[in-house]
Formats: sequence, C-alpha cells, structure tokens
Amino acid sequence: MDNIAKEEIVLGIDPGTNVMGYSFVKKVGKQMEVLEMDVLKLSTKIEMATRMKQIFDFIIAKINEYKPDILALEAPFFGKNVQSMLKLGRVQGICIAAGLSQSIPFVEFPPKRVKQSITGNGNASKEQVMKMLQMMRLIDENPKYLDASDALAVAVCYCGQSQKLDTGVNKQLAAKKPKTKTLSWAAYVNEHKNRVIEN
Repeated sequence: MDNIAKEEIVLGIDPGTNVMGYSFVKKVGKQMEVLEMDVLKLSTKIEMATRMKQIFDFIIAKINEYKPDILALEAPFFGKNVQSMLKLGRVQGICIAAGLSQSIPFVEFPPKRVKQSITGNGNASKEQVMKMLQMMRLIDENPKYLDASDALAVAVCYCGQSQKLDTGVNKQLAAKKPKTKTLSWAAYVNEHKNRVIEN
C-alpha cells in the first residue's frame, strides 16, 4: 500500500496591536503552498478592547474559511517597553483563544527560533527573512508589510519542525524541547542550489 502524504493547513500569526501579520500554508509531505499571506491593520484611534474584538472576529472568520489544523504564533519578545509587551501578550492570548474556541491546537516559537529556522541566523533582520522566503519560492514580490512575511516565516518554521513535535493540544510544550538539531532553511537552500531559481 502506497504511503499517502498527510495534508496539513497551518495558520501562522505575527501578533501586533496595530498591524498583525497572518498566513495560511498548506503542507503536503515536504511540499508547501502559500494559500494567503497578508496583514490585518487596526486603527490606533480606537480603544484596545475594540481592537481585540476585531482581531478575534477576524481570526474566527479566517479559520472558517481555511479550516487550519494548527495555529503557529511568534511568542512576544522580552523588550524594555513593558506596556508594549503586555499589549502583545494580550493579542497573542486573543489569537490563541480564537483558535482554541474552534478546537485548533497551537504552538509558539520565540522570534530567534523562527529566524534561525528560516535563515540559519537567529539575529537575522526582517528583510533577510523575507529574502530567504523568496529564495524558497514561497513568495515572489516584496510584501507591503514585513509583518506578513514574518507570519509566513512562523508557519514555515512549524512546517520544518512539525515532525519533531508531539500531537495534541500541548504541542507548544513539545516545541520548546527539541532533542535533535534542525537543519535550517538557509542550510537546505545551500545544499540544494540546483533547486533554487534566483531572480
């Protein structure tokens, strides 16, 4: 009996209080296809509670449209601005709540881990991450907002490591304890230059 590659749809989110990046990636075996990549722009003139509801409603609508199997998020980084961290944490919580309300498990990745997975460098810039995604033939043009390509990077990070994660709602716990070294996309591209088409 032939092995049939499992199909999985990943919702990647780069949380933001003003601009939130999101992406949907279909993964079949080792092949990835970007279904949608964009941002949700939120007005700074409305109160935070209203923005939170807009985020929740937006994610629910997108979940109903694409029926993702997993929600992958970039975890808030520890910065000097405590208020910004708290706001990002709330947005992340809203995203997680929206997913769990539809029985969708979630996994979190620290920013450095996402960058390491895509470029091989945990300190890479947003532009370098975007360029690597282009080299991987996942996007063609530069996105208007790098929050969108960051969200795609989160989804791709999950796709590259999903086989190492346990199944179930607590995937985020397994994601923090990798037992084996993961080959970065940068290393993969370097080893398979014949598959990369440069513009």
